[in-house]
Amino acid sequence: MRVITDYRGLVIRLTDERMYHVMEHPEMVGLEGALEETLTSPQTVVQSISDPQANLYYRPYSHPRFGDKYLCVVVKILQEDAFVVTAYITDATKQGVTLWPRR
Repeated sequence: MRVITDYRGLVIRLTDERMYHVMEHPEMVGLEGALEETLTSPQTVVQSISDPQANLYYRPYSHPRFGDKYLCVVVKILQEDAFVVTAYITDATKQGVTLWPRR
């Protein structure tokens, strides 16, 4: 298990099981460092509409395999815990309450 401190100082767990789940997506292989970078230096963080306890961390990436896209890391934030649920490549950010950058 890894522990990552996000851009605002929140401690987030990344378990081996969750990392294995993320790496099951072929496009995510080799982006382990980008996952941590997205948590520590996101471009945008959005609170999920479907699950208010989930925050979506986004950072743009350009990669030879998939071009210009976003890496999205989904973090579940509970009262005493925060952990990575999944991560994936996407074309656009989802709608929701923008938490970062603050407007």
